Amino acid sequence: MTQSLKDKLVILFLAAIGATFMVTFIAIEEQAEVFALILFAAIVIFATAKLGGMKTITQCLARNENLMNVAVFAAFLVVVFWFREDHFPLLMIATVLVYIVACFGLNMQFGYTGVVNFAGAAFFGVGSYTAAVLGGTSVPLLLVIALGGITAAIIGSILIIPVLRTRGHYAAVVTIAFGLLFRTFLEVNDTLGGPQGLSVPGMNIFGWDFNSNIEISENIDLSFYMNYVILALIMVMLAFVLMRRIERSWIGLNFDAVRLDETAAACFGINIKHWKIMSFTLGNFLAGTAGALYAMMLGFIAPSNFAFSDSLILVSIVLLGGMGSLWGTILAATLVVLLPEKLQAIQEYRFLIYAVVMILILLFRPQGVLPRGLRAYIPGRRG
Repeated sequence: MTQSLKDKLVILFLAAIGATFMVTFIAIEEQAEVFALILFAAIVIFATAKLGGMKTITQCLARNENLMNVAVFAAFLVVVFWFREDHFPLLMIATVLVYIVACFGLNMQFGYTGVVNFAGAAFFGVGSYTAAVLGGTSVPLLLVIALGGITAAIIGSILIIPVLRTRGHYAAVVTIAFGLLFRTFLEVNDTLGGPQGLSVPGMNIFGWDFNSNIEISENIDLSFYMNYVILALIMVMLAFVLMRRIERSWIGLNFDAVRLDETAAACFGINIKHWKIMSFTLGNFLAGTAGALYAMMLGFIAPSNFAFSDSLILVSIVLLGGMGSLWGTILAATLVVLLPEKLQAIQEYRFLIYAVVMILILLFRPQGVLPRGLRAYIPGRRG
């Protein structure tokens, strides 16, 4: 058996195992069963790592990136099809996808350029409130999603001015202050609903009502959340392609130079401010588009949805997955969103658990669960 065939079989096997695990994890309800499944998965992963299997799997995936992408996409479709009639599982899946898009934006800032942003939830909220304000007008709703991102990018271009004048923890304080000011502004602004929030109309594209179940036939009636899952999946795919193209282009090379050593980059003629502004703006655009879709999906938003603690959740996803790692972001977002929903016993302590997990990650695996590999200057070439 050739190495290429072995790699393909391994990837297909991993995709099948992943789809089976996700279906089982989402479907079971008993807390004891959920804990048992998580413990079993942890033991399998630990044993595989101890036996050296993780290194082999990593090399296999690296050699067959396109096949891996297709296999993951197929596994995802299997999971979605399995819960095609169930509202809550599809809502959780759609929420995971929306968080992935928002965290891709944060990853462009943290992982690519090294720009600190602890106001991710605020820019997410800018997109949500843009959808709430424009949703009842004659503006096409697909355009509203784009305008949510544009509005977040414009506001971010104002915040970047003090961020550029500071570094390190001082820059972090600036973004934290903005996040707190944003929530306070929403709470005292009666035009935007004040602390009670605003209702948001659901998606309706070319007469297709996203809040109505999809009737395929008399015996097949899909949940209306399937509409949002499909649209969110399209957004994830577009954001993934954008991030990957940027990472492997000369733009990504400049981003990396700025992140690694600003002084050395400036000595070689790289415009530090230019690339930081571009990273901050694009990242906030992605967060704003995710927020706009999130608001339409939920149908109601309030200032409490965009607290500083929510910004910390977004940052924890980026750190847990690995800064600059797209697949790490996808894995971390899935864990952070789904685990508290399935483990209701820890729901009230989730922020404490997030803090403990972040400390452990920073101490024992600061590069994240799936760290970003070294830059491939000629992608696909193997020496």
